[in-house]
Amino acid sequence: MTEKPEAVTGTEADRLKREALGIADRRKHHTRQASPMKSHVKEPGTQQRVYRYRCYPTKAQATQLEKTFGACRWVYNEGLALRSGAWERHRVNVGFAETCRALTGWRRAEETSWLQEVSSTVLQQSLRHLEQAYTRFIKGSAKYPKRKKKGRSRDSATYVRTGFSWVEDPERPGTGSVKLAKQSSPLDVRWSRALPAQTLPVRLSVTRDRAGRFFLSVLVEEKIALLPSVFLPGSQEPRAVGLDLGLASLVTLDDGTKVDHPRLLKRYAEKLARLQRELHRKVRGSKNREKARRQIARLYALIGDVRKDMLDQLTTRLVRENQVLVVEDLSIVTLMRPARGKGRQRKAKLNRAIRDAGWGELLRQLRYKCEWYGRTLVVVDRFFPSTRRCSACHAKGPKLDVSVRQWTCVECGAAHDRDVNAAVNLREEGMRLYWLVAAALPPGRKAPTVIKASELEGCLLAA
Repeated sequence: MTEKPEAVTGTEADRLKREALGIADRRKHHTRQASPMKSHVKEPGTQQRVYRYRCYPTKAQATQLEKTFGACRWVYNEGLALRSGAWERHRVNVGFAETCRALTGWRRAEETSWLQEVSSTVLQQSLRHLEQAYTRFIKGSAKYPKRKKKGRSRDSATYVRTGFSWVEDPERPGTGSVKLAKQSSPLDVRWSRALPAQTLPVRLSVTRDRAGRFFLSVLVEEKIALLPSVFLPGSQEPRAVGLDLGLASLVTLDDGTKVDHPRLLKRYAEKLARLQRELHRKVRGSKNREKARRQIARLYALIGDVRKDMLDQLTTRLVRENQVLVVEDLSIVTLMRPARGKGRQRKAKLNRAIRDAGWGELLRQLRYKCEWYGRTLVVVDRFFPSTRRCSACHAKGPKLDVSVRQWTCVECGAAHDRDVNAAVNLREEGMRLYWLVAAALPPGRKAPTVIKASELEGCLLAA
């Protein structure tokens, strides 16, 4: 078994960075010991919230933003090549500070002097995104960072407070004038809703989707008012709801209510197929092919907008009406494993239906909305037999195929709807976990925002 080579540190690492990698030494405050950069700390009692608006840049602004997108992508790729090459060839670790000093050299070099047409703070944010990607890789929560490619990666640029100016409109509080760095005129932003009044944005992000639409995302810190607690009539027991995610119905509640699956991809399947055939007939690199690609992108953007709006309304209603929400810990990546071998066509259709349902987005919205409004989200273990356990006598039945929608318990004879029975079992198991956690908390302390069965201690579950 070969041993892993050790990293080069100290003066030898500094020499390699300077001579082999072309990274200049620190000039400012060279006598002061370097300290790790501190992340932005939000004020107590506030939450970070993103407001997204459609914006319509002028032709000159769009050209400048396109240069910014390309420069951010180029800097990200060069920073990735620098860090990976330094480790592979010299066993030297290169961090965010070193890539920023390398960025200074790239901007001063004659062959890459075009980087000076873009704000340096925006390019530094691109390197910070690379640093975050490395951090996730080291923690094991993501794969090794990949190069960004034009036409594949999302066009985006992040502006911190030193990279934009914000002037609030006194006649319409929460709206104002936004002027980005390297631009002489403000952006034309459609303020569909107002920001918190007298609030300075923490960060701005300008993005362009595949359909060519520009969006401005504004990150602010605000105090979100908690919703009043919801209890069962005539008691102090919190109102709970069990949510079973499925494909026949998108969400089934424990009271029998079912939310229909929108099936947007199936609804627009014929139109998508026709546009794809038209794209296939166009010559690569031609303007007509780009027009056909843009039509497909607009249709996919429409599908995504409709799906997200539907999920947003559904999750908001569920959070407002219930105090405790119980879901199953789904491994969506495992459920959408590639289709191979016998039955691969059926598996491919199942993967397409899961992707169309947007389960991951639904769970994400439930999680952050419960945190905002003081609700509790209980995540039941994924191996809990919610589907084949009888909600009347708790007898565990045989494994059921996906096509079986109705079944009868052999112990008590109760007839069950597959999804409703699962939702009832999830609510009972979720409330059991909720009361276990609540009983272990000190007096006067509220239950946590998220209770995950897999993260609870074994002794607590045994109790």
